[in-house]
Amino acid sequence: MTDALKRLSDEGVAIWLDDLSRTRLTSGNLAELVRDKHVVGVTTNPTIFQKAIGGSSDAYDAQLRDLAVRGVTVDEAVRMMTAADVREAADVLRPVYDASNGRDGRVSIEVDPRLAHNTPATIAEAKQLAWLVDRPNTLIKIPATKAGLPAIAEVIGEGISVNVTLIFSLERYRGVMDAFLTGLETAKANGHDLSQIESVASFFVSRVDTEIDKRLDKLATPEAKAAKSKAAVANAQLAYQAYEEVFSSDRWKALAEAGAKPQRPLWASTGVKDPSLDDTLYVVELVAPGTVNTMPEATLNAVADHGVIRGDSIITGNYAAAQAVIDELATFGISYDDVVQVLEDEGVEKFEASWKELLDTVTASLAKFAPKGGTEK
Repeated sequence: MTDALKRLSDEGVAIWLDDLSRTRLTSGNLAELVRDKHVVGVTTNPTIFQKAIGGSSDAYDAQLRDLAVRGVTVDEAVRMMTAADVREAADVLRPVYDASNGRDGRVSIEVDPRLAHNTPATIAEAKQLAWLVDRPNTLIKIPATKAGLPAIAEVIGEGISVNVTLIFSLERYRGVMDAFLTGLETAKANGHDLSQIESVASFFVSRVDTEIDKRLDKLATPEAKAAKSKAAVANAQLAYQAYEEVFSSDRWKALAEAGAKPQRPLWASTGVKDPSLDDTLYVVELVAPGTVNTMPEATLNAVADHGVIRGDSIITGNYAAAQAVIDELATFGISYDDVVQVLEDEGVEKFEASWKELLDTVTASLAKFAPKGGTEK
């Protein structure tokens, strides 16, 4: 059942789960996935927590009742609940963290998405989350918006490990890697142990095909149809090319000599949206050493059941073909720059909407559990 996942892991791809909930923790499911499915990390985002807390009948009731009695704000309540889940997940994965010398066994928690365009507030929130969760195997997620780049550099400079999220464009990815190196240089100057700083760059995959295929469908030509569902993998291939270039540079070598570890590319949004496609597509075609693939459980199970791992047969050595796929978009009147900007804007908006929905849900729950008739004396 897990041979394909083991092969994937053996090829140098760290398997992370793109989901977390209190039920997954209390049932022992996360521990089972670590034990049986080669899962060595967990990512979360506002949408995941909205589904976990909003869709749970009673898993969070005890904590919500205590928070209501204390009279905390809804923002504090949400942070206390999400931090508790991340903290417990980090404890489940602590043996993986120790065995991998801090490379894996990581759990991510994201800054408030409403701060995506506010650099100082993002920095402050990232530091607060690192303090609140208080586990060495935590990654603080910061979006790769223009305002996010200086925040990434600043937070890494403080010695905090970071998961950079919502990366769609190759230009922005290069900016992310530059921010990572700048942060490490600052951390070194500040006396931090660079070997203790971990980072991943979450490059979103399936959403690229979703947006581009939608535009190709409108053309309704045989040529446009033939071009569908190719851009996402090509975009990821070119991201890996950029990764290889940056992490073989003299600037990087100087940091590596000081103990730094590369910022790994993380393939995110790897659940296949188009039912006509192979449901393991964005896993089996994105195999390359030193990468992470974070999967929803359905994708994880699909790979375990029928994924065919062919090794690094698609990514390295095929960069010219990947560039040709991206260049071809212009012949259809599709602007790559517009696509990736739309996806970034939508990504932030979707997370903001999920966060607002989560706040509304928790507001209602706090009201339900609030003490009736005042406080006893």
